[in-house]
Amino acid sequence: MSTAMSTAISGATSGAMLGNKLFWHGKRVLITGQTGFKGAWLTFWLSELGAEVHGIALAPSTTPNAFTALKLAGRCRHHEIDIRDRQKLNTAIAAIDPEICFHMAAQALVRESYKTPMETYETNVIGTGNVLMALKQGPAIRSIVVITTDKCYENREWHWGYRETDALGGFDPYSSSKACAEILTASFRRSYFSAASTSNAHPIGLASVRAGNVIGGGDWSTDRLIPDVVRSYRDNSQLEIRYPGAIRPWQHVLSPLSGYVVLAEKLFVEPARWSEAYNFAPQDEDCVSVREILDSFGRAWGKPVGWKQTPASQAHEAHFLKLDSSKAKADLGWRPRWNLEAALQATAKWYLGYYENPEKLVDLTTEQIRSYCSSDLI
Repeated sequence: MSTAMSTAISGATSGAMLGNKLFWHGKRVLITGQTGFKGAWLTFWLSELGAEVHGIALAPSTTPNAFTALKLAGRCRHHEIDIRDRQKLNTAIAAIDPEICFHMAAQALVRESYKTPMETYETNVIGTGNVLMALKQGPAIRSIVVITTDKCYENREWHWGYRETDALGGFDPYSSSKACAEILTASFRRSYFSAASTSNAHPIGLASVRAGNVIGGGDWSTDRLIPDVVRSYRDNSQLEIRYPGAIRPWQHVLSPLSGYVVLAEKLFVEPARWSEAYNFAPQDEDCVSVREILDSFGRAWGKPVGWKQTPASQAHEAHFLKLDSSKAKADLGWRPRWNLEAALQATAKWYLGYYENPEKLVDLTTEQIRSYCSSDLI
């Protein structure tokens, strides 16, 4: 294990191996989109580390959802605000005065973006600008991580991973809106957050991060593979699959989140050095087809997934997409800690825990974070 990763993940007094408690204890952290899947996991994790977590988001978009299942309303100070509402957003962020912000709030579904393209752009682009401008005014802010997606790249269906220097783009409204959010973040970093441009008493670190196809317990979103599989188990129905041969970079939600957490720590200490874009992706062998995921998840659940192929939708969907995480590995000392098999096992265990023993779900989630942080790098 590298020295940088050991310090960031373990912490000098973290006997429970949940993370760097010395750093996070008492930090005022804002998470936008904390009612979403990734936001809920990050809220839970940072609250376990002793951070004072505040959230700005809409109400959970599904029932059930991880935010409610993990009783996160009692772990964070929740503000139900649409990030497109600049006035309410400014007021809330000024009152919170965060030291660190993870900006996750977004319209996050490709197929939904075809139905509501302008709302997607308003949320993912203008909303991101609203958050950054509000944060710029805060006297305490030191570290900002903007979360986008692997789909922000101009996808040419290459069989090698995209690097942070590759062209941004996007066929569908969702992907292109996230590319726009990346361009906006880079512009704001140079225009408002660099040492030369900021009027704050201290520098502000601003980085963007790109990951995709995260899995884990607590995601019930529509048009996502694992939630659709879980619903098919629950309803005893046959799953309809459009592209069983499509290849994606599958990883457990804790894998990119661990990178975001390490990056936020580094931005706080050395903002100028780490204010860049970073990819967080699984190992190449964990980039597999939808068909393989269905087979593997069925084994993890203990019951085969019943599915059939249906005619492809008219909406464009990428068939192959992979990121290159060499930069995060070399600069941040980050590595995935679970392979795909471990990720699927943990995901199935979480959902089974929700349906069979929900009162133990908080303990199970803590156990999974501890297990992830304690695992060897792969």
